[in-house]
Amino acid sequence: MSYLDNNLKKTPLYDTHLKYGAKMIDFAGFAMPVQYESILKEHEAVRKSAGLFDVSHMGEIIIEGKDSEKFINYIISNNIAKISDNQAMYSPMCYANGTTVDDLLVYKFSNEKYLLVVNASNIDKDYNWIIENKSGYNIAVKNISNEVSELALQGPKAQEILQKMTEYNLDDMKYYHFDKINLAGVNCLISRSGYTGEDGFEIFLKNVDAQSMWEKILAVGEEFGIKPAGLGARDTLRFEAGLPLYGNELSDEITPLEAGLGSFVKFEKDFIGRDALFKQKQDGLKRKIVGFEMIENGIPRHGYDVCAQGEKIGYVTTGYLSPTLKKNIGMALISSKFANIGNEISIIIRNKPLKAIVTSKNFYKKNYKK
Repeated sequence: MSYLDNNLKKTPLYDTHLKYGAKMIDFAGFAMPVQYESILKEHEAVRKSAGLFDVSHMGEIIIEGKDSEKFINYIISNNIAKISDNQAMYSPMCYANGTTVDDLLVYKFSNEKYLLVVNASNIDKDYNWIIENKSGYNIAVKNISNEVSELALQGPKAQEILQKMTEYNLDDMKYYHFDKINLAGVNCLISRSGYTGEDGFEIFLKNVDAQSMWEKILAVGEEFGIKPAGLGARDTLRFEAGLPLYGNELSDEITPLEAGLGSFVKFEKDFIGRDALFKQKQDGLKRKIVGFEMIENGIPRHGYDVCAQGEKIGYVTTGYLSPTLKKNIGMALISSKFANIGNEISIIIRNKPLKAIVTSKNFYKKNYKK
């Protein structure tokens, strides 16, 4: 660990990660486990049985007050009025020019109380953006990121494992719904959601309870083949499922429409960035995120140039040898005129153009409980 900056933030599970032999890296200013045994084995565990992630680096912001729903609908592009209490919603949050402040989850407790779960790299930026735009709204905003730990139990065996730890009938919890649940004697907020393309749960709890809960889940899950999983597997899993990562497929230079997230942009309401996004839609997208599969042998990496017909047309946003599909695949932001499925493009790998073909971004069929 000596090569890591001692000033990095640490989650309450830092010592536990070291105990389990994790390789730690700097991620968004946090010392986080990138892998334990290996990215491949942890990836396969989530696809076939279950994996347990520490995602306590994520940010949590509470918004409450009589104007909460009205305010949140103003700062996000999706329509929060469409969901019920104890339901969650995914949405981009945009600047006035239509590019992306962040993508986040909104948990609705009631019309007057919401929890926003934001990306670790954007906690301060998001909080400041919310404060800057709350004038005229009767709301209170509180950043509780340092008070909350979050674990993610993901995979086809996730429910069986968690069910052994609670009397709550998890069959009653639908996808993107949540509830307050007593889990192994600890009061938690549990959501049926995740970032892997598999069924699973995200568990919010007090920092003081995080370490013992981690150990309990791994102990109960041992018979099911559970493994602790790091950020490496988290990235390969979300990528196979076609899920965007802020800083790759979304950024302050990329709009939700360019990222293929038009279904989360609701033009029937007013929100920050609406006019710019509506104009972009009317004018037609000049570039968009696509999936691709390598025809020639080479592994695409983030930032590699993409070319077609002798000109640069974009760049790779994410690329891997897919652990599940055993193929070299990627996502890229490219000129729209080359974005049709089936088009041939070239990825510049070690200064050599290697052939690839444009595909759907949904490389892996998501396995969520409806």
